[in-house]
Amino acid sequence: METALEHDTMEGVEEEKAETPEFSPLTQKGEASRVYAASLQRVGAQNAMRGTSGTEQSKREYRRLRVPQHRYTPLRENWETLLSPLVQHMKLQVRFNPKMRCVEMRTSPHTEDPGAIQKGCDFMAAFLLGFEVQDAIALLRLDDLYIDSFQVQDVKILHGDHLSRAIGRIAGQDGKTKFAIENATRTRIVLANTHVHILGSFQNIRIARDAICSLIMGAPPGKVYNHMRNVARRMKEQY
Repeated sequence: METALEHDTMEGVEEEKAETPEFSPLTQKGEASRVYAASLQRVGAQNAMRGTSGTEQSKREYRRLRVPQHRYTPLRENWETLLSPLVQHMKLQVRFNPKMRCVEMRTSPHTEDPGAIQKGCDFMAAFLLGFEVQDAIALLRLDDLYIDSFQVQDVKILHGDHLSRAIGRIAGQDGKTKFAIENATRTRIVLANTHVHILGSFQNIRIARDAICSLIMGAPPGKVYNHMRNVARRMKEQY
């Protein structure tokens, strides 16, 4: 019985050997070229499967802006006003992430302007710094507007009451000095504690910054007023 089983299994092995085709052995050079060709085909197939999805993902841009704690309430009150230019005109997707406490925006398939995401980011950053919505919208319409930020201590190291008096000289009584500088230089100024933010063109920002630095260094407001009048007259003559 055992010999019969062994005979049958031996016959099955011989039949399998007869059925399996025999290939000629590959040389090392031929095998390497075959593997290289297979890898090229695999990479080409992967690129074909990706198609346009890879290009769309490369075009998709994303920005995230952290919201300061003291700007939560203004952001909530003006949220719809802020969204309308970003969504309707710039064609961006915007949301507020309450977990990370930041504003997130990204481009969409409907976004036409390649610089829309950067303009929207500058617009939202200007509002978070303290500028009014009407002033910050100018960043979306005009290309030659910038924001310059510095601290009072960058101009002169002051402490205590001396620092408070310097900030008071910049603002003036009821904000008159700040308004005078804004109207003369066609800029917008935000005083946030010891931080000074200026919105305007490059040349106007330079003139306003020089006036503010003079006030920080201790120049009398009357002298700065006269200088601003001269600057305003020269700017009107230019335009």
